[in-house]
Amino acid sequence: METCLTLSLPAVDLVKKYNVPVPRYTSYPTVPFWGNSLPAVAQWQEVLLSTFSASNQQEGISLYIHLPFCESLCTYCGCNKRITKNHGVEPVYLKAVLQEWGKYLALFPQKPIIREIHLGGGTPTFFSPENLQYLINGILAQAEVHPQHEFSFEGHPNNTTAQHLQALYDVGFRRVSYGVQDLSEKVQKAINRLQPLENLVQATQLARQIGYTSVNYDLIYGLPFQNPASMEDTFRQVIGLKPDRIAYYSYAHVPWKEKSQRHYSEADLPSDSDKLALYTLGQTMLSEAGYEDVGMDHFAFPQEELCVAQREGRLHRNFMGYTTNQTHLMVGLGVSSISDLSRGYLQNVKTVEEYYALLAMGEWPLFKGYLLTQEDAQMRRHILDIACNGKTNWQHSPGAELIREQVQPVLQSLAADGLIELGKEELVLTSTGLRFLRSVCAAFDLYLKKGTNNASAQPMFSKAV
Repeated sequence: METCLTLSLPAVDLVKKYNVPVPRYTSYPTVPFWGNSLPAVAQWQEVLLSTFSASNQQEGISLYIHLPFCESLCTYCGCNKRITKNHGVEPVYLKAVLQEWGKYLALFPQKPIIREIHLGGGTPTFFSPENLQYLINGILAQAEVHPQHEFSFEGHPNNTTAQHLQALYDVGFRRVSYGVQDLSEKVQKAINRLQPLENLVQATQLARQIGYTSVNYDLIYGLPFQNPASMEDTFRQVIGLKPDRIAYYSYAHVPWKEKSQRHYSEADLPSDSDKLALYTLGQTMLSEAGYEDVGMDHFAFPQEELCVAQREGRLHRNFMGYTTNQTHLMVGLGVSSISDLSRGYLQNVKTVEEYYALLAMGEWPLFKGYLLTQEDAQMRRHILDIACNGKTNWQHSPGAELIREQVQPVLQSLAADGLIELGKEELVLTSTGLRFLRSVCAAFDLYLKKGTNNASAQPMFSKAV
């Protein structure tokens, strides 16, 4: 692809048709279709070691470390978190994470080469700078660092200090992502996330002064009390700070799963058409400011590594979202973390208590996983190609017959609606289709087709808009 894809304004009738619950495709099959069992230890360890051996000496491996603690509850949040003001939990949790890492080190036949580390949460900056540095030094003590490594962390503008930024910079971090969500005070009160603009300005300036090469902001549309005037004000202020990347996510209202979302009613939320207007407003302002649309709600300046990776065909997608390195093994550490073994997935237990108890017994802190079939691997390739490159082809695919039987009818409908250009055995996303990227990917999701037959169940995924 010559440039990052650009977005055209979708028609309202397309929004009505395609604004249905669909996954974000950080995995395939997606988590709800894994079941609740764990593959036999010998099976998943064989897959793990096979992927490790194939990737470690080439691209290296990735680590995602989940740090679940937050001092206060953001009511919109659907992440795995533990609310506490007791910072005495820090050393206990980090010791457990390093103990889990030690179990992987004991399995690996050679020293791992770390290409990526991402600290997610929760609030990673809940932890003190000293403890974060202790964690990373512990991780790297028996590993090598890839010369082209990329280390990133999620920071809260209210509590990310110069000390946090410097401590992580000193152990190799160059990317930081700040959760902004919205700058309207009314919206911030509704979601219990009060953060003055000056805190964001300071956190951004500090990162750049210290030497961070990429600053990302997360924004959300569809939150309670958002309107075009407030969103325009938010984007005006955000664009003025010139973050290198912006993720503009659709709010997932799932009060049957997240009780905190019951603090406001659906009457407080923008309608579907209002959400579209909010997204279009943000996208237009970003485009006018020089940002390009990478896909799946991600925007970046053309010279930013995310766009460069897409142009060069090396953009990848996993549980960390879009990544510029195509590592085939991502090890997840900490509660609820998911490991991507390329040919399978493993997920850790979701509570701190279970996590500690299993490690204390010398057990793996896992509770479920999934090993891909050949059919899964074929569909996953097409979904990743569409999400990362805006196109895919199945001319020589072993699953071509399956695609003709089960996927082709959906693709023809997508083509008729102008979302894709469909060839005999290939497709290319259109500018309109980029807005509905998740829906185009879903054409290859054979599990989703089966799952939608259960109309009485609560939706498993957020809506596309």
